[in-house]
Amino acid sequence: MDKNREPLISLALYHAFKWSVVSPMLHAYFRGQIYGAENVPSSGPLLVVSNHASYFDPPIVSNCVRRPVAYMAKEELFNIPILAQAIKLYGAYPVSRGNTDRNAIRAALQYLDNGWAVGVFLQGTRTPDGRITDPKRGALLLAAKAKAPILPVSVWGTEKILQKGSSLPRVVPITVRIGNLINAPNSSSNKEELENLTQKCATVINEMHDLGR
Repeated sequence: MDKNREPLISLALYHAFKWSVVSPMLHAYFRGQIYGAENVPSSGPLLVVSNHASYFDPPIVSNCVRRPVAYMAKEELFNIPILAQAIKLYGAYPVSRGNTDRNAIRAALQYLDNGWAVGVFLQGTRTPDGRITDPKRGALLLAAKAKAPILPVSVWGTEKILQKGSSLPRVVPITVRIGNLINAPNSSSNKEELENLTQKCATVINEMHDLGR
């Protein structure tokens, strides 16, 4: 096995969760449709950037790109002993919300250096309709530092899964579209280049999202 691929225990946990929970729920419950899976490189560092409308987005995106994707998780979750071990094995790493968390950035770069795919929500938070209106440069900064190609992904329909006041997921159709790879920025210090590529990613994702079901 390639030393730059994911640890065996993380792969085992990922596949167990994917095939027992995420994939059946996505395809049978949400009638998920996936377009563009052939655009995903099977190995090597990869930055997956997407829109964000639901807590369900990370496992859905990871399932659809067909390889484990490490996501940031709020640091409070890592204070729960059993849960902390589980999400660590699944590739999650902590971030302190509301601050520039250097440890989270270092963790993301380490995953990318080790050949993982790392997932970043381009706006940094959920939006009511799933469209990106205020993209942040952080994702492209990571891509520039790690020299990792960028994979734009659109998730459509997930904002309807949970209604306010309800803890049960609704049966709604979900569509995931995966775009073409975008080369990493040449420099992490060129703000203009970072901003231009950030806007390009947002445009590509929104255009895919606007295609709907």
